[in-house]
Amino acid sequence: MIFDHAGKVVGQHQLEHRQILPQAGWVEHDASEIWDRTQEVIVGALKQANILGSDLAAIGITNQRETTVVWDVTTGRPLSHAIVWQDTRTADFLNTLTDQEKETVRFKSGLTIAPYFSGSKMNWLMKNVPEANSPTARFGTIDSWLLWNLSGGVQGGVHVTDVTNASRTLLMNLETLDWDDELLSIFSIPVGALPQIKSSSEQYALTDPHGPFGSAVPIAAILGDQQAAMVGQVCFKRGESKTTYGTGNFALLNTGTNIVRSSNGLLTTVCFKFGDEPAYYALEGSVAVTGSAIQWLRDQLGIITHAAETENLASTVKDTAGVYFVPAFSGLFAPYWRSDARGVIVGLTRAATKAHLARAALEAICYQTRDVMDAMVADSGVPMTEMRVDGGITANSLCMQMQADIMGIDISRPLVPETTALGAAYAAGLAVKFWASTDELRSQWQESRRWSATTSRDEREVGYGQWKKAVERTLNWID
Repeated sequence: MIFDHAGKVVGQHQLEHRQILPQAGWVEHDASEIWDRTQEVIVGALKQANILGSDLAAIGITNQRETTVVWDVTTGRPLSHAIVWQDTRTADFLNTLTDQEKETVRFKSGLTIAPYFSGSKMNWLMKNVPEANSPTARFGTIDSWLLWNLSGGVQGGVHVTDVTNASRTLLMNLETLDWDDELLSIFSIPVGALPQIKSSSEQYALTDPHGPFGSAVPIAAILGDQQAAMVGQVCFKRGESKTTYGTGNFALLNTGTNIVRSSNGLLTTVCFKFGDEPAYYALEGSVAVTGSAIQWLRDQLGIITHAAETENLASTVKDTAGVYFVPAFSGLFAPYWRSDARGVIVGLTRAATKAHLARAALEAICYQTRDVMDAMVADSGVPMTEMRVDGGITANSLCMQMQADIMGIDISRPLVPETTALGAAYAAGLAVKFWASTDELRSQWQESRRWSATTSRDEREVGYGQWKKAVERTLNWID
């Protein structure tokens, strides 16, 4: 996506890539395919905007944060498929950690012990891919893989990540903002294979003139996708929050320069760090499966052919007829953190139709979001009166009305719904003075639509109580 000085989209191009599912609990991506598709969408966006790469002031990168790649710097080839954030194969290894090791990891990294994060994925690759132990092997999340390729690859690519992505590895110390020797030892990761950690907004490198941009353009921002959405939603101040609906669902609350440790199953993470300014931190609640539940309806069940059909199908019934769907395909994330949970559909009768299931899938997105936001209110002590939202599912008006009704608050969507890309652009623009300050960015934010609750408190609580019963089934499925 290409943005002008007013924050308006002037060119974009997007492509899907494959979801590789070798066995239950395993989710992989082809990192070479991601790089190839990245080059294609760069060329496509420039063409649509009718500009050259040399016309760009700067480039920002944003990415799925925990998806982990290992590649060889002499060949430029990945040494295995990337292990995706949803993958649960490392659960058994994490169970072997001692209580003391788990407590050390939690305190230093701010994260919970879960296969979601990158550190255990790197450990698995070290154990199962012999070439990953080579001195020419490099580990990184998708941002560092793309940066390395964009900046020249085998001809001298730069191996860097930013504090937001590094804070999702289980290997970075939240206080020092650097790789931690004790954490590296627990996961048996050599520091020399890891990228250098830098701020979220500074010039890391120039693009290779022989690459897709066709010129040397400053690469000046890296932000994990959820932190990028915070920047795109201009949540720069302590107490501001947003929820992004993507493959999963992620809510962040800016806690300022203070590290706030959760008592309710949330994560403590870096929100952003602009250049030499102090880092800002956030509380985060993560839901593993939201948009990907709609993909499941499409790809595995075949009850829709396009994700956009979900709204129309779900609108043909007035409720779910008592059907509840908990899509715990990769376990449950916040606030439960149960990698052993499995998805369930409860309340089925002979009268249930695909429309009821589609509506239950949308409700599941909203109920999971309420789980997280309730935990956030409990940790912060700040009552929530509205929620800023972004991401693909916010185009589904029925889902957003459900969200307002289930939470009993206003839901506000910005004029540019893809605020993840906008946040990466904002951070890059700040680094090269394309925008003067965060105040200038704040003045550009505009609302496109607002949804208000139409339900009573009693109606909300009855539905939420049934949802909690359905969640219990996912936690006790073995019994």
